[in-house]
Amino acid sequence: MTFTNEAWTATEDVRKAIDALPFLTELASGALARDRFIYYLAQDAHYLADYARALAATASKAPTTEEVAFFAKAAHECVVVERQLHETHVSQLERWRPSPTCRAYTSYLLSLDDYAVQVAAVLPCFWIYQDVGSRMYAEVELDGHPYGDWIGTYGDPAFAVATEQAKAIADRAAHPAALERMHEAFVTASRYEWMFWEAAYRQEDWPV
Repeated sequence: MTFTNEAWTATEDVRKAIDALPFLTELASGALARDRFIYYLAQDAHYLADYARALAATASKAPTTEEVAFFAKAAHECVVVERQLHETHVSQLERWRPSPTCRAYTSYLLSLDDYAVQVAAVLPCFWIYQDVGSRMYAEVELDGHPYGDWIGTYGDPAFAVATEQAKAIADRAAHPAALERMHEAFVTASRYEWMFWEAAYRQEDWPV
């Protein structure tokens, strides 16, 4: 069994919890309160800025030019392409500060320095978003949907192709000496994905 098959199976409970999140169920139905969505996009913009740095750091350690190019392109798209979605909805982005969950997630990603472990840690952001987005895309009528552009972004077949590339890289990177840490990184990042959406629904702020 490949690393990605094992990792996906190991996070089944986390993914079920993600599917049950009110943020996502209400987003799919269109009932999600606008202020919750704006909060989420503002935090996601902060997240993507550091996620791009994590992807760039991963690219810098990649063993092949193909993998360097993949992660470098993904980092670029985080900064340029996906942030267009945030700028469409969020004005004065600079007034939003990263939440505790956002800061914790990105600090974790940026703390890793082993290539195989980095690949495992950045993979859930590809794979879980693609999984959630593609299922919404298949089930929801996007015309007139208040969050149709978000669903369309992550349900896009091109994003599915990128996800498959990331999965293939993770399987190539997996080796016995790193496997335990790779699984830990994949599970940890998957949990942070749950936490990120849950924090957005609560509009989490710093307690003091």
